[in-house]
Amino acid sequence: MISAFLIGLVKIILVNIVLSGDNAVVIAMASRGLKPELRKKAVFWGSFGAIGLRVVLTFIAAWMFRIPLVQFVGSLILVWIAIKLLKGEDDAHEIQGSSRLLEAFRTILIADLVMSLDNVVAVAGAAEGNMVLIIIGLALSIPLIIWGSQLIMKLMERFPVIIIVGGGLLGYTAGEMMAEDKIFRRLVVDSFPAFDDFLPVCLTVLVIVIGLLWKVRSSETNPSDCR
Repeated sequence: MISAFLIGLVKIILVNIVLSGDNAVVIAMASRGLKPELRKKAVFWGSFGAIGLRVVLTFIAAWMFRIPLVQFVGSLILVWIAIKLLKGEDDAHEIQGSSRLLEAFRTILIADLVMSLDNVVAVAGAAEGNMVLIIIGLALSIPLIIWGSQLIMKLMERFPVIIIVGGGLLGYTAGEMMAEDKIFRRLVVDSFPAFDDFLPVCLTVLVIVIGLLWKVRSSETNPSDCR
């Protein structure tokens, strides 16, 4: 009994380490243009919102996945968010004002809502229905997301290429979600099994290309935004 619990706990920890990365990337990318004092607020409230969503979705995820095309629509929303984050409308200067903080928070919440559907199902599966393990898994998410987002932001400041990698990661996640949607899988993936590998890679490239082209075009249109 104890060994089974420990095995489940190890599985929960590993799943959280892997899956919390996506949430941390979103928080870091959405907050990177804010002033330092606003970044802390965005990280805190974004992390708090992500955990809150996981708690709620843990209890309704099974019902949500029965709704046709939920994952497919969610993947399209995530693609759009990833492209917007790559464009980085306010990269050229630090964002100021509470409206920008609320905008970053809204972006974080929407992306977390989309991604947390997969996350809570993976955690619940690893816990095999054990509510104690599920609660532990949710608790472990908090420091992983907060610490992870702060680390990624610092790395983005030193190595801007990580922003592109982060956008690509979100595109890849969207591709996996789309391929796993039951209706899309039945209509498309089952007939063309290569889509399992093709979609994540395709959406990764699509997000990076469109995001960077949009960023370049925006810079040309608004040269005053460029330093």
